Amino acid sequence: MHGLINRAVQSFVCGTYGQSCWINVTEAAELGFSEFEAMLVYDDEMTLRVLDILCAKLKRPRGELLEDLGTYLVSHPKMEGLRRLLRFGGETYVEFLHSLDDLSDRARLAVSDLTLPVLELREVSHAEFQLYCYPGLKGYSSVMVGVLRAIADDYGALAMLSHAGTEGEVEIISIVLIESAFTEGRQFDLGARG
Repeated sequence: MHGLINRAVQSFVCGTYGQSCWINVTEAAELGFSEFEAMLVYDDEMTLRVLDILCAKLKRPRGELLEDLGTYLVSHPKMEGLRRLLRFGGETYVEFLHSLDDLSDRARLAVSDLTLPVLELREVSHAEFQLYCYPGLKGYSSVMVGVLRAIADDYGALAMLSHAGTEGEVEIISIVLIESAFTEGRQFDLGARG
């Protein structure tokens, strides 16, 4: 698992549940360290062990916790860089949804050795979509549900999201756009401000 993913989990846990919770999880997982390095690659089993221990300590299902992680990745001020990368997908939430097909390529442009699973958006109607999450990163569809909810809020859109089952190993997220301009979205400028 790429260190950036592990660092995101670490940041989420520390920011949401506190540094002591993170230390307890890393000790229980017997990592031998408490800080993931962003540019290293770790064994997938290590990340899954950390998540299992975290879920057990918090008494929360993995999918629910990963959705919260997805929300954190878009909405927390420490993650502004990722929010900006996502917002380059379009001026509206629907444009953003259509840009998801290219997300793994955009991520690889930013970090060449970061491989995210392929996403495929299918438009059912002008207000209903299905996002197909192909295999490659366990729990990715749950993280994406959180990301999609938070990004909808970011655009000011009102959307209902849910897991819609699987086709083989492909997980499907249902997206129903209720109102594209429900509220005023968060401020976003193309150029970063210092």
